[in-house]
Amino acid sequence: ILSYMFHKFQNTWNIYKKCFHGHMDRIKDLIRDVPDFPVKGIMFKDITPVLKDPKALGMIIDRFGRMYKGMDIDAIVGIESRGFIIGAPLALKLRLPFVPIRKVGKLPFDKIRINFKLEYGDATIEIHTDALEPGQRVIIVDDLLATGGTTAASIELVEKLGAEVVKCAFVIELGFLHGRDKLPNGKVDSLIT
Repeated sequence: ILSYMFHKFQNTWNIYKKCFHGHMDRIKDLIRDVPDFPVKGIMFKDITPVLKDPKALGMIIDRFGRMYKGMDIDAIVGIESRGFIIGAPLALKLRLPFVPIRKVGKLPFDKIRINFKLEYGDATIEIHTDALEPGQRVIIVDDLLATGGTTAASIELVEKLGAEVVKCAFVIELGFLHGRDKLPNGKVDSLIT
């Protein structure tokens, strides 16, 4: 009986893996490379064609939803701006609050900020001081992991409020830039590498 059950599970798992990889190939095909944006020498990964395809966007949200369903999570934190596009529907799917991390000057209430370096300059991001409570467990969401600077700064903001980052979720990871190395070990999930 155990052998039969294992065989059935293995067959189901193999079908799931083929289906998942097929979906990710579809999403990967929709991502557009834009050279020299936002500055010369940067190859921008444009996800707007994915957003234009409701089935593709739905696959991303469903995949993250399955990954995090049942985890002890209190909120989804999205990094401006494409992290909002993925994070807000994920928060709805998981029935969790959505917390934005925004570029400087965009939040109207009391906030804390952090300055950090990007691959092409300096940046500042902010979060409302009442966005998270001490001890809350969160997932930080963005569309792309490049050098890891923005996500590392976002983790620092979350931790300044006393919350804990459980996972960092990305649609795309540019592995050759080693951004994962700047983030907590074992806490990075990316759908496309």
